[in-house]
Amino acid sequence: MTDYPDWPTIAGSHRVRGRNFPRLAEDMPSFLGVPIAISPKDLKQADIVIIGAPFAAGWGAQYSGVDKELWLAGPKRVRQQSIRYGGYVQDFDLDILEELKIVDYGDAAIPPEANYAATVENILRAQAAVEAKVNDVLDAGAIPIVIGQNSPCGSYAIAKPIAERATGNVGVISLDTHWDSRPIDWATMDPRIAGSGNWKAKLYEFHKNVTVPNLVEIGERGMLEDKSYVRRFVREGAHFVPMWRIRAEFGLEGALELLAKAYHGTSDVYVHFDMDVLGGAGPAPGDLLGDLAEPIGMTDYEVIRIAHEVGLRGLSGLSFICIPPGSAVTYRTIVYVITYLLAGLALSRRRKLTGA
Repeated sequence: MTDYPDWPTIAGSHRVRGRNFPRLAEDMPSFLGVPIAISPKDLKQADIVIIGAPFAAGWGAQYSGVDKELWLAGPKRVRQQSIRYGGYVQDFDLDILEELKIVDYGDAAIPPEANYAATVENILRAQAAVEAKVNDVLDAGAIPIVIGQNSPCGSYAIAKPIAERATGNVGVISLDTHWDSRPIDWATMDPRIAGSGNWKAKLYEFHKNVTVPNLVEIGERGMLEDKSYVRRFVREGAHFVPMWRIRAEFGLEGALELLAKAYHGTSDVYVHFDMDVLGGAGPAPGDLLGDLAEPIGMTDYEVIRIAHEVGLRGLSGLSFICIPPGSAVTYRTIVYVITYLLAGLALSRRRKLTGA
């Protein structure tokens, strides 16, 4: 597994050395060096709010064969890698920090024990900690971007507040290797838990305004899923774009055309990127993901391009889980995904203002 550099090495690199920036901890800068929000009043007039949700599901010290310490470091390491960059995206001759007010709201107060002892109480406390931050952001009229690692803290805890506040139906754009739609959480066997393998099923069970015909599901492949729930989603109107269909049928452009289905007749769109969708086709080996890696993965360009197109169309919230751990360039990929999405959002706003 690739060795990730320590903070003194990152801070001493020529891209970071000598710069001053806000920090959430000695070894954790804010995302892109944006201002830090410490209370809801600091969110006023914000457009975008970054939240960390370091949560690793299940019992014990590993998740999917990878040490939980590596999963839990994801939000911090994404921030560490982000400090290499400013807000200027040369592809679009646009600086997102000039176009949008972005703040970093720190990490949700997830109880540390929730990462190792998967009791129902611990998981619900962890979920509630993320929900509280997301609700603060939605109260302020901003868009939450949650950098997480496992469900429910990096998925359902973001979708739930959006669904509860929506004035109409909610569309979902989801990138994933797996459907995450088992009938019940594998770790607790408790119907209250929207866990790693079942959070999407619970989202549609608990929130009737999150509508299956407005689900655009991209990236699944292979032979792991139970045919009954894949067929159920497709039968109920989900727009399923497996990697085989992208590669063999209509390509990335065809997938981008289907994004419109999430917006048709909806008041809100929740966007979820499960980064095991890379599977090894991205910038680092799939083995970083342990048991989660599958062939026919999506490339980093495809994920970043989808994010940009989502930004052009708009969204109510974005979340990440299963960020491949251990390699600096995989964390930089998340920085690109967020930045190019925000570039799309800024371009869309600019076009509305100019009537272009």
